[in-house]
Amino acid sequence: MADESQRGSINGQASNTDDAITSSNNDNAGQLPWFSPIAPGNVRDRTLENDVNEPAETTSLLGAREPSVNYSHFPSARTSSEDDIAVGLFSRPKPKRPTFGARRHTWNPSQLKALTEPIRRFKRRSGAYDEDKQALVSEGSGIRVWYDDYTTIDWIHDYVKERIRVRKLHSIKGIRGWIIQTYDGAQGWILVFLIGIVTACFAASVDIAAEWGYDLKEGYCTTSFRLNRNFCCAHKNINGEECEEWKSWSQAFQIDNNADMFNFFSYVFVASSTQQVVKPKRKQLKPYAAGSGIPEVKTILSGFVIRGFLGIRTLWVKALSLAMVVSAGMTLGKEGPFVHIACCIGNILSRLFHKYNKNEGKRRGIISAAAAAGVSVAFAAPIGGVLFSLEEVSYYFPSKTLSRSFFCAIVAAVSLKLINPFGTGKIVMFQVSYDKDWHTFEIVSFLILGILGGLFGALLCKLIILYTKYVRNRSWLKKWPVVEVMMVVIITASVNYWNRYTKMSSTDLVYDLFSECKGENDHKGLCVNSPEEMFDVFCLLGLALISKFLTCVFTFGVRTPAGIFIPSLLIGACFGRMLGIAIQYLTMTHPDFPIFAAVCNQNKDNDCVIPGVYAMVGAAASLAGVTRMTVSLTVIMFELTGALTYVLPIMTAIIISKWVADGIVKHGIYELLIDLVGHPFLNSNEEYVEATTTLELCQRDLEVIDVKDPNTIGELKVKLKVLGKSMSGYSDAGFPIVDDSILVGYIASTELEHAINSLHSSDDTIRCCFKEPPFDSESVNFTVYTDQAPLTVSQNASLEVVLEMFKKLGLRYIIVVNCGQYVGVIHKKRLLGYLRQLEGKKDDDFIRE
Repeated sequence: MADESQRGSINGQASNTDDAITSSNNDNAGQLPWFSPIAPGNVRDRTLENDVNEPAETTSLLGAREPSVNYSHFPSARTSSEDDIAVGLFSRPKPKRPTFGARRHTWNPSQLKALTEPIRRFKRRSGAYDEDKQALVSEGSGIRVWYDDYTTIDWIHDYVKERIRVRKLHSIKGIRGWIIQTYDGAQGWILVFLIGIVTACFAASVDIAAEWGYDLKEGYCTTSFRLNRNFCCAHKNINGEECEEWKSWSQAFQIDNNADMFNFFSYVFVASSTQQVVKPKRKQLKPYAAGSGIPEVKTILSGFVIRGFLGIRTLWVKALSLAMVVSAGMTLGKEGPFVHIACCIGNILSRLFHKYNKNEGKRRGIISAAAAAGVSVAFAAPIGGVLFSLEEVSYYFPSKTLSRSFFCAIVAAVSLKLINPFGTGKIVMFQVSYDKDWHTFEIVSFLILGILGGLFGALLCKLIILYTKYVRNRSWLKKWPVVEVMMVVIITASVNYWNRYTKMSSTDLVYDLFSECKGENDHKGLCVNSPEEMFDVFCLLGLALISKFLTCVFTFGVRTPAGIFIPSLLIGACFGRMLGIAIQYLTMTHPDFPIFAAVCNQNKDNDCVIPGVYAMVGAAASLAGVTRMTVSLTVIMFELTGALTYVLPIMTAIIISKWVADGIVKHGIYELLIDLVGHPFLNSNEEYVEATTTLELCQRDLEVIDVKDPNTIGELKVKLKVLGKSMSGYSDAGFPIVDDSILVGYIASTELEHAINSLHSSDDTIRCCFKEPPFDSESVNFTVYTDQAPLTVSQNASLEVVLEMFKKLGLRYIIVVNCGQYVGVIHKKRLLGYLRQLEGKKDDDFIRE
């Protein structure tokens, strides 16, 4: 019964956390889910009155409904040898009487455990988080349990644990030691190699399913229903013949009258049907599969844990629903969710190797490499993927992670090219190339594109946040996410059908907008030679720009997988192509103008400017205004086009767009979403001018453990309950250990609670010792769970120094002392709450001005 009640509390906590994420900052904008008094949905309900013999120890990166794990092999107060400690997950079966001629088998529980260990490891975390207990205690770091949901990892402890493991490996001499060390060094490369291959397979599956589903809205292939239009008409497209194998729905039902109207209703019906395929019951929704996932990945890589966000369930729900929403034609992209999918794969496959399975710090290096693979398969840009992981999502990026990220991105890109999901030999549909160079007079146009990109990007970010905060989260849409998705699909399909450019898939439209006019391919009418045709195309692109911009505002944020990359590129490509057509019109109507006459060939049409280049530069500027990416975005656009000559216009437009967008909205879309949801993310690039003193910020009213007090089990339980009621972020909190006000250590609440539960005793009069030697033979020793060397800072230290220590060292807490005497504690979440208040004060001052 204890296990069932505990499992229920875990599941209830996870579901409440998911609801808290969707609510964000509405009525309680100043009260964050991690910086408020204990409430259901914030942290796990820890009632110490229940006799929990085997407390569950789970990791934050797994599903919230993972089975609880027995970890009685942790050191306890009872004197028992290591050999006597068993996991106890399996019971010895009763032997059956053998039948005649049958061979009798005797199963040993340890043998059964050994056989099932690979499967158990792949499904969930098992065993203790810290296995080398004696070495960690001798280092003064103490023992840690698995990190709880929405808590901070201890980067320093994980680094110390890894150094201990490496020292033990290097202590093995001879050939055996060389083999073990070589295999240990190759594990990281093997892991990222597997991640790259699996990520490419998932990306290819999503691409194929999305292309087939999108073409299904207009018709089907008569030769094979599973083929999309490109594969069905592959030979016809090469010869330029009309494809008879592809039938529209009006032709399939032999409707001649009002065929356009019938095709319209078929288009909307199929688009909405793709959402019905994956529409589950409300209780079965997987909220973590919604959105792009990049804000949460940034939060996880910064050192916080979100249970279930990178789990197996989230992976398959994200991949399946992503193909469906792209097929429906919503103004969303699949490139952002590809990063989330790749990070899920990296987290799941890291369980195959012990050193990543039980080290949260090292696993985050693998997740950073996986993020690079996600961008690599999304844009066919391995180098851009590495730079994206370094610039945008990663918090700690050492040189070893850099090289492995590069290898993982290359493997993913090569694997996807070998799979060839589009049948064209290209990784993405909008890969283009240019044969001509740009002219000097066009630099003014590129500057204009940079300004427009910053304006559109900042406006898009602001409108998305305002709509989510004041409309979606404060209306009935919040309680009915499935209905909202259906409404968005029907409205988007109805609007997109009547414009030949919005009716196309987003990737096809981006490709045509980027393309250079060559030969007889007019790219859906974008290649025009007369001023009259230019005006028609200009108006259609203007309508497409307005339609895509508005639908992106109320679509991004619905409870479906949603990326912002493709909508941003599409918006920028539209106004970029429009400007390119305008410049082309001027060169055609005023060929004798000195600027044009010096560089343009009057004997050739469309020889002076390439509107596709303007579309590409505008797309880069728009995406820079939305995400504030600079270097990685430049490399991604270069790898997409392969034209080194256009790097300078792209760089110019990107940096101007960033300046303009920063002047309107300070942060990019991902930072804004982190602030809206309330994720505890400490931005290492943020600078804070206003600051208080270290002494004022530290919390001085916390309960402490004095080693000279009796410290009975009952007293410690009372301290834990008081801590849970008085302080937010309970799982991150703890107790300073003092000896007559002299700081001697620190113990986290999770370790203390586990130590108490591991006693398996209901006697609350047992005395506990937190410093050697114990009081008497009846007391128990909790020293192994204490951090005997906590990081401290003087009460006179500048708060800027404290802030840099949290940023650079990834601390969970820091203790403030005065000449060795304990003064108070600064927890990371308390620091984040103070910084968030500063940001809110700045916003209020700006509004009043």
